[in-house]
Amino acid sequence: MSKVVYLVPTPIGNLEDITLRALRVLNSVDIILCEDTRHALKLLNHFGIKKHLISFEKFSEARRIEKIMLFLDEGKSVALVSNAGIPGISDPGARLVSIAHERGIKVEALPGACAFVTAISGSGFTGPFRFIGFFPRKKGLARKEIARMAVSEEIAIFYESPRRVIKTLTCIYDLLGDRRVCIARELTKVYEEYMIGSVSEVIARLKSMNNIGEVTILVDGVKTDRSLNSQIIEKRARSLLNAGYSKRDILDILVKETVYSRNKIYKMLLEVTNKNEDQ
Repeated sequence: MSKVVYLVPTPIGNLEDITLRALRVLNSVDIILCEDTRHALKLLNHFGIKKHLISFEKFSEARRIEKIMLFLDEGKSVALVSNAGIPGISDPGARLVSIAHERGIKVEALPGACAFVTAISGSGFTGPFRFIGFFPRKKGLARKEIARMAVSEEIAIFYESPRRVIKTLTCIYDLLGDRRVCIARELTKVYEEYMIGSVSEVIARLKSMNNIGEVTILVDGVKTDRSLNSQIIEKRARSLLNAGYSKRDILDILVKETVYSRNKIYKMLLEVTNKNEDQ
């Protein structure tokens, strides 16, 4: 092996989910980059792997990249692992991969464990989906995501901290009503569970628990007809108009938040503004 960046998925809970290929690569590379060296050591020690480890978490990624490039220029091979799952998906790695591609360095991404993919498979939800990553902490961005859920047929999938999951679901309930959701908690671990039901039902169950654990949340898409979606969009447009947004700004916002085309949104805006002028 030489001058290759390997992206190696690690188990999201059950250590038996490591692949034979992942073990072979980790045993063969010169350097292993890891989100948390202590966490990586537990995995490597379990499988009897001893390698030079370099911390590569999100706050050090930018300043470490040139050092990693020097290792690669020397002909060394590098493996990147996150604490759990596939590197670069809501974890550090994307910037390193992008620069490696730019410099003509070979990149090999190994398939393996991934929490949101596992959650989709085990939920029974069907239809197109959109993976958000970690749910936004900022109130404005969070409301924008929920506004998109209000009109989209896509299943929204995201990660959330166990400390914030009830607060986030309550916000979704306040803005969307009792939408069908799935909470996939502690995936591949001893207490793995899929909690499926209305938002209010799931919130009630979570409140009765002492330890929620790691969660992936799925929010079902809109199942009603397009006319209802249009009514929701018109209501959103009217609220933005009353808040002082220009027609151009509202058009840009609604195109980003919905599944409709720019022309469709423009026609709806004309209807809304005409109604406001008639009142």
